[in-house]
Amino acid sequence: MFDSLSPLPADPILGLSAAHRSDSNPRKIDLGVGVYKDEQGHTPVMRAVKTAEARLLQNQVTKTYVSPAGSATFNSLIADLVLGDSLNKMLGDRRVTFQTPGGCGGLRLAAEFIQKVKPGSKILVSDPTWANHVPLLGEAGLQIETYPYYDYNNHGIRFDDMMTRISKAGVGDLVLLHGCCHNPCGADLNQDQWQAVAALAQKNGFTPFIDLAYQGLGDGLADDSYGVRLLAETLPELIVVSSCSKNFGLYRERTGALTVIADNANAVQAAASQIASTARGMYSMPPDHGASVVAEILADSELNSDWEQELTEVRERINSLRSALVTELNKQGIDRDFGFIEQEKGMFSFLGLSVDQVQTLINDYSIYLVNSSRINIAGINSSNIGYLAQSIAAVLKSS
Repeated sequence: MFDSLSPLPADPILGLSAAHRSDSNPRKIDLGVGVYKDEQGHTPVMRAVKTAEARLLQNQVTKTYVSPAGSATFNSLIADLVLGDSLNKMLGDRRVTFQTPGGCGGLRLAAEFIQKVKPGSKILVSDPTWANHVPLLGEAGLQIETYPYYDYNNHGIRFDDMMTRISKAGVGDLVLLHGCCHNPCGADLNQDQWQAVAALAQKNGFTPFIDLAYQGLGDGLADDSYGVRLLAETLPELIVVSSCSKNFGLYRERTGALTVIADNANAVQAAASQIASTARGMYSMPPDHGASVVAEILADSELNSDWEQELTEVRERINSLRSALVTELNKQGIDRDFGFIEQEKGMFSFLGLSVDQVQTLINDYSIYLVNSSRINIAGINSSNIGYLAQSIAAVLKSS
């Protein structure tokens, strides 16, 4: 059975991480892998998570299975977090939420559910989008097309071109939108643009599918959910996949959620039964630990307050790193404006370098980033930012 197999190439980002680990250069920098890092280069366990885990260890009395839908408490609390308490109450039985094995599991569960109820559905994704969107959605059978999004030359959103393309989507089609902190470009829709998308969806009847992987890392928990909440309030149907990997630092615990909003309670009940059946056939039950941690934090006012404070610290550090990087690059006398980095949101931005320039940074300076020149801002700290700016300047001046 296995004799005819050929090895596949390594994942580009995971391959970069391996190369970085084996590099002996003491000045090496890893800007590839998409995880938050603190000033010391560590991905810490958040304070509230530590406390919640200690409580669970002391108080948990069983490890029996959860249902395919996961923890009802987690699902209710995460829906409040994503939608806001008042909107969630207003939606009532038009909304159902399923705990999933991370955001990736939520995306795949949604895709398999859609494929089950409407095989071969078309989903439009932004150009560029997170690379893993394509296999997670496409390998379930959805037909993937793209819409213009990022202007690499002017470092902004091609909003008119985007709207022209998605205006051709109609009933039965889906449009994937990044809720905030767009991965990989960091350029987010503003409130006026979200309103235009909502109006177009209402007019044409396509179903928005929002990937909300970074809530709280852009402008704040409520502000980062503006688009989700606007569409949930104004449209008959919406699909939202949210992740607790980044805002709770629960990367390896695989904690996420799929929320489906439909036009009426009967449609939601039917959707829930189909999603439960789909989940049962994929992984049976989601893992419990991460969801229990999140539920413990969100249900306790003191833990919730401490979590929000630490999340604010993370967000403010990322935003300050954006400003600091622009300042350092401006000191290098480069004939190029990097001010766009300061205006973008979340952990990622494109530097705007060519593939050859990226390879020079890797080979000559031990600065690891993907060929698109996307960098993880959180990989920068006070000890490496000067070297990074000097290296980028050297590469640009020599090209």
